[in-house]
Amino acid sequence: MLLLLALALVGVAWAVVRVASYEQQEAFESMRAKVTALGTMARAAEPGDRPNVVLIVFDDLGRGDLGAYRDQAPPTPRLDRLAAEGALFESYYSPMPYCTPARAGLLTGRWPIRSGLTQVVFPEGHPIDRVQRLMGQPVRLPADEITLAEALKAAGYATAMVGKWHLGDAAPSLPNDLGFEHYFGVLHSNDMAPLPLWRDDEIVEAHPIDQRRLTEAYTAEAVAFVEAERKRPFFLYVAHTFPHVPLFASEAQGGKSPAGLYGDVIADLDASTGAILDALERRGLARDTLVLVTSDNGPWYQGSSGDVRGRKNEVFEGGMRVPLLARWPGRIPVGRRVADVAAGVDLFPTVLARAGVPLPDDRVIDGIDLWPALGAGEPLPERPVYFYQADGLLAVRVGPWKAHRRHGVYGGFMADWPIAPLIPNGPWLFDLARDPDESYDVGAKHPAELERLLGVMQRFDDELAAAPRGWKR
Repeated sequence: MLLLLALALVGVAWAVVRVASYEQQEAFESMRAKVTALGTMARAAEPGDRPNVVLIVFDDLGRGDLGAYRDQAPPTPRLDRLAAEGALFESYYSPMPYCTPARAGLLTGRWPIRSGLTQVVFPEGHPIDRVQRLMGQPVRLPADEITLAEALKAAGYATAMVGKWHLGDAAPSLPNDLGFEHYFGVLHSNDMAPLPLWRDDEIVEAHPIDQRRLTEAYTAEAVAFVEAERKRPFFLYVAHTFPHVPLFASEAQGGKSPAGLYGDVIADLDASTGAILDALERRGLARDTLVLVTSDNGPWYQGSSGDVRGRKNEVFEGGMRVPLLARWPGRIPVGRRVADVAAGVDLFPTVLARAGVPLPDDRVIDGIDLWPALGAGEPLPERPVYFYQADGLLAVRVGPWKAHRRHGVYGGFMADWPIAPLIPNGPWLFDLARDPDESYDVGAKHPAELERLLGVMQRFDDELAAAPRGWKR
């Protein structure tokens, strides 16, 4: 017993050392490099016709929840119209199949494993938060990461965020610390407590907030930002709380959807998107604004992942293959459907390129510029898309092929057993061009392809082992 206690104390001490050393490294070495990189990016930014950017991210929305992707979806007339007026991506993947790391990848253009933020973060003091801290796991986005907001702000953009942050609840990793001049929203998921409503660094509504009014409040804040008089281009990031559970619909919409409460929530989100688009029209900004709409991961208990297998938290397609709509009148042809593979890490370089801002040169950026597909309909280069659960790389897609390493899954005759996810299966190879729902393993028929993709994953593991954060030094 004494030996076990001693080992436990050593483990805790080592965790504390890990946290302290990480914080020290972030504070002195990497932060200095970040300041230098941002200065270089700002000086090299190209003046000229730079678009406003509106990025709307839903929480746990499946690709089958929009009419543009599935005829049986709840009514989404404004989002369907947005898709018809621009482009729709058929094979777009969130950076990870759950909230926090997905947002980290989206805002930095880097696979979340590089920041170490691969787990969902909880309010400070929550039992899971305490365990994460003891184990030395990051509980906030490292401040040495460069967010899309920071890069655009350095280049002269006005920046604002409305909605769910979920990248840490303490400085120096709050929205106002990481590039957003204005912030209005909640810091965590709506099933976590406490959950107050913030404006910048002040609580404007204490916990528990009235979640029936949350989408309406977000929309009003976003519309006010769009309609404000300014001479600078702007970046507006709207990160909705819903349709993450628990579900709350507005009093005006409640009970109206044929799809029940989930459909009511979707109707509120559709109307919110329409209100923001209408504000752009009223201000005469529609043709000067790139609008991007997506989801942080696949659907949870309700919702539809469309014609693919899996849901939130899984590395099957339904966990990470989500909607992406893009509209920029006069620049993106109407009705374009992009079949090429794209990922959440691609939004960072795509937006910066449109704003004339070069990528930071001191770190690996994993995303690519999607503009050849968006603007000209040209094919995108073939490259790997990685599927992680926590720190584990479990699958990869390259072109039509997707390979899974041997890993635990729900399913089979033990599907209802709590231990089922711990029982490994695979490896598998799926041809997504013929089998988008990953039903038929063809690894035995194409062993060379399976080995090639398993090798791609191993090489990425080796790259991370040699340079975990991806610094170019």
